[in-house]
Order: sequence, then C-alpha cells, then structure tokens
Amino acid sequence: MSKDRKADTQSDTYGGKEIKPDQQQRLPHHMEMELPHELSINPLFAREGESTIPRFHLADGGMLPETAYQIVHDEITLDGNARLNLATFVSTWMEPAAERLYAESFDKNMIDKDEYPQTAQIEERCVRILADLWHSPEPLKTMGVSTTGSSEACMLGGLALKRRWQNARKKEGKPVDRPNIVFSSAIQVVWEKFANYWEVEPRYVKVTPEHPQLNPEGVLAAVDENTIGVVAILGETYTGLYEPIAAIAKALDDLQEKSGLNIPMHVDAASGGFIAPFLQPDLVWDFQLPRVKSINVSGHKYGLVYPGLGWIIWREAKDLPEELIFRVSYLGGNMPTFALNFSRPGAQVLLQYYNYLRLGKEGYYEVQKASQNVALFLSKEIQNMGPFELLSDGSDIPVFAWRLRDDATSHWTLFDLSRQMRVFGWQVPAYPLPPDMETVTIMRVVVRNGFSMDLAHLFLVNLKQAVAFLDTLDAPMPHDTKYDNGFHH
Repeated sequence: MSKDRKADTQSDTYGGKEIKPDQQQRLPHHMEMELPHELSINPLFAREGESTIPRFHLADGGMLPETAYQIVHDEITLDGNARLNLATFVSTWMEPAAERLYAESFDKNMIDKDEYPQTAQIEERCVRILADLWHSPEPLKTMGVSTTGSSEACMLGGLALKRRWQNARKKEGKPVDRPNIVFSSAIQVVWEKFANYWEVEPRYVKVTPEHPQLNPEGVLAAVDENTIGVVAILGETYTGLYEPIAAIAKALDDLQEKSGLNIPMHVDAASGGFIAPFLQPDLVWDFQLPRVKSINVSGHKYGLVYPGLGWIIWREAKDLPEELIFRVSYLGGNMPTFALNFSRPGAQVLLQYYNYLRLGKEGYYEVQKASQNVALFLSKEIQNMGPFELLSDGSDIPVFAWRLRDDATSHWTLFDLSRQMRVFGWQVPAYPLPPDMETVTIMRVVVRNGFSMDLAHLFLVNLKQAVAFLDTLDAPMPHDTKYDNGFHH
C-alpha cells in the first residue's frame, strides 16, 4: 500500500484539534505528550509513599510485580475485543491445550538449534509438511524456513528472486542495475517495501472494473528482461479473491516459448495457502506449476497460530541461491540460517506443529469450511439488505467485501457505517480500492476460527441496527472526505 493509500478511519477532533485517519485508534504523539507526565497508582496496589510513576522516563526505583502488572493490565483494557475484530486476518483464538503448550515454550529461541534441537527438528517437519501440501517435486529435500510472519517470508522470497536474476544476468555478461518486479496495484504493502528496501523497480498492473485482479494481459505488458519475477496473490487483501495464478503461469510459459524470457513466479499465499489445499483441492496454483518457484504463507492467519509466524518454501533446493544461506558456529554448532531476523520465538513453530497433529487434513477442512460457511451466510444476508452490492462472497478465502450502491443514500457512507459498528464493539474496516479505483469505498469482513455462526447472527442484528440508525438521518453526516480512509490489514 503506497503512502497515498495509507488507511484507517475518517478524520475527527480531539480537544478541538483534528485527528488524521491513521491517528484515530490511538492518541497522536503530541497529544499523548499533553497527558499528565505521571501515572497514578491505585492505592490498593501501591506501597507506602508510592502514588505516581513517570509516564515517559524510567523511575529511579522499581515496584512490586503485582503493581506493574495492574498498571499494564488497566491500560490494555482500552484495546478492542480481539474476537470482534473483523478487520484482521491474524488468529485471535487458540484452544486451552495450545495455550498451555505456548506457556511451556515461550523461552525457546528458534535460532538456537543446538540448545533446542528438538524444536529445530519440529520446524524441519513443518517445512516438509508444507512442501508436500503444496506439491513440491522433492518435499523431503527442498528448502524452506519459518519466519516471524508472512512479511519476512515475502522479503526472503523477493530477495531470492533478485539474486537468481542477478546470477543469470552475470553469466550472460548483462547488466544487473535495473531489476523490476511485477504485481497488481492491489498488492499488500510488504511488496512495496521490498521494492523500496532492495532497490527493485515496482511495476504495477493496475486493477480496473474490467480487470479487478492481476491478469495475464497486464503481466505480459509489464515484464521484460529485467523482471526478477511476477508476484501473484492467493487471497487478495482487499476482497479475498484468488488471482488467476495458473493463467498467468501459462501466459509466461508462452512468452518464454516465443521470446526465450524465463520469468519465475512467487505466490503470496499469506491467507490462501492454508485454505486452498483443503477447500479447493483441485485448484492448480502451487508447485504443480513449474514456473512457481516459491510460496509464502502466514502461519498466524489461516494456519490458526497466534501472531508471530510465517513460512516460505521453495519448489526445489536449487531455487534458493546457496550464497544467501549463512552458516554460524557460535551457538554451539554449524547452523545454516536464512532469515532477516536472528533470535526469535520458537513457540509459534511448536503451535503450528500442534495444529498439524491436532487437526490433520480433515480437521483443517472442517475448521476452514466452518469459517467459509459463516462468510457465505453473512455475505448473502448483506447482499439481501438492499443498500449493498457484493464484490466477493467468501467463496475463495472466508473473506468478503461489499460497496454501497450508488443510489442507496446520500446521507451516510461506509465510513459512517464502520464507525457506527464500533458502538457495538465490532471493528469492520471501510477503505478505498487501489489507485484508479479509489473513488469506490468498500467494507470487508474477515471470518476467522472463533467467529461462530452464533456471533454472525449477532453481528447481522447489529449491522441492521446501525443501518436503521443511519437511515434516520435527514442530512449527510459531517466529515471531511479528504480524510475518508479505512484500514484493510
């Protein structure tokens, strides 16, 4: 998401001062500095003579653990209810046995494979399981790694694409100073970051009403000999739709046959990588397509693990350039490592393996199907309400989006509806589509494990209440449309 597409809710005021869109759910820095510079301590927890502590610098002395706990505990009560957050893709619930395992393993450092050899072995098993699930031709031999999230995995995938392109160009005696990467304008912000950080020209295939997703024609118009790769999305962030990966791969196959250009693909399956193998097993999108060289997924999204886990797998070991792998010996053994982060928690890897054992293929199917059923139910009911038009219904990943019909009302917008839903505790984002379609505002619901059909019925009741309230307005809601922005990550 580029700077002009940053998002949150519409502008407001605080103490007579305007709050910009990205500041609404937290106090801006200068306003936080206007708060008292001392935090008060509840007398029930304070020691004698201890009534306040500094807000912005360390106190000279410490305090009882119970006091510190209570201060932090009280502050975070202002956060939203995670179960009612329909904006995030990130898992917000795991069962008690998983939480017990989490508590037993939060001290494990994933990088320290000599100290925690069994955790390292479990990470390796998880890589093999994913490689097999995604049809790697050599699932027991190919390369893969866990990451702190799908964003790091994307960075690693992009870095491997760039290095493979550089190596090939050097062998041919050609310059390597103008690499580019191709993806749709609806790409997740991490790919814009990758292009910026690693000095790769981003080439956007713009989404339009006629082509709302990355399409083969747009890809072919954007690629050239300097293209390090094409990134396709399995579960696009704005609407949850799958991009036509097989069709894009076929177009690039035809291009190679005609011109000799061999352009690899990376699939950003952050959301769909744990959906398609179970709900759409006949869909061809993964390593069954030889042109797909790497795939990333978020373990902490539909992998059903608490935040802090991603995965990237290469089709074959040769698709990850050897020179990107570092080997370190100062942790007690000769450890290969390929990651942007070094020390990081190992608990989430264990939770991923727990899910594999706990659920198996049938269990993953049942969990994901239940989420999809909720999405299909809600999208149909919202479509039938009258003022809304669906852009997606949850048939791909359990995510759906809708827009306000042009003739529905002139008194309120989806930004107003998003705000009204917060009255009931629901976080439902409203945001504009990517550039060239930014005049269209949509709302999106992400259905995750834990958002039951019962909660869906309650959500629907509250949505109808919110719409009924807004329909009583006899004039437009006052707000500056310049700041009408919604978040979508």
